[in-house]
Amino acid sequence: MASWNEFDEQAPELAAVARRLMDAYTHKVLATLRKDGSPRVSGVETSFRDGELWTGSMPRAVKAADLRRDPRMALHVTSRDPDRADPSSWEGDLKLAGRAVEITDAELLASFGLPGAESHLFRIELTEVAWTRVSGDELVITAWREGVGVREFRRD
Repeated sequence: MASWNEFDEQAPELAAVARRLMDAYTHKVLATLRKDGSPRVSGVETSFRDGELWTGSMPRAVKAADLRRDPRMALHVTSRDPDRADPSSWEGDLKLAGRAVEITDAELLASFGLPGAESHLFRIELTEVAWTRVSGDELVITAWREGVGVREFRRD
């Protein structure tokens, strides 16, 4: 699994786009796995600090329980709808996958200023990142996968 900084070193152009989209939109959608293995989606906010991607949750949140039990996760960052007359104007959307590692170090938790002593903090370790957009009359997907690198796919 790669830290944000490692992803940035391996795929700097994609990382720059990903960072721009993530910074532009406060709210993201986090997908976790319930105890029975079915998916759950939750709203979440993220932040960048010390070369890492972070997310947190309120005490006793079900998404935190999901991640504690099974750290596999995916994150979806949407963007504004494109101008229907110009689909290429769409910024695209971003998908990240990997795992969320819970941080329990009291000093690190305190440094984030989370509300309440029982709040949860997770560091996101990445296995894949994909940016999907429209260029001309093609759907373009630029994807990075750990151990594979960056690839681009185009579809009419």
